[in-house]
Amino acid sequence: MSAPWRVAGLALIATLLSPAAWADEASPAGLWKNIDDATGKPRALVRITESNGVLQGKIEKVFTAPTENPNPKCEKCDGANKDAPVVGLLILSGLKKDGDAYTGGRILDPDNGQVYRSQVHLSAGGKKLDVRGYIGVPMLGRTQTWVRED
Repeated sequence: MSAPWRVAGLALIATLLSPAAWADEASPAGLWKNIDDATGKPRALVRITESNGVLQGKIEKVFTAPTENPNPKCEKCDGANKDAPVVGLLILSGLKKDGDAYTGGRILDPDNGQVYRSQVHLSAGGKKLDVRGYIGVPMLGRTQTWVRED
């Protein structure tokens, strides 16, 4: 192998082994397309951020049918979220790393106003996020798979 190719090859290997090269896939932080588990259609874009090891997620955009309100409100929510615009709504909160998952959080379903316990787990090399909402124990719930957008 000639010297220029050897240097280029070593640089590529060093880049791939760098933790920064894999940072996006090591954390759920980023923009995610929420896929409806019943219809398989996209519902929203959710921005997940991490602060002090705790994840939270806000809706950035909703996908609506032409006959639906393009600016829906959380009509069935309680408290401060009652009639709040869905865009900008904090729907994921309190998730902390626990092994290869993030657990102990809460997720709000803007369709019914209910808040459920939640946990998330990265899959497909960080390109998908399995989001589970449940009552009581994780076995009593449902999972949506979200797709990384950025």
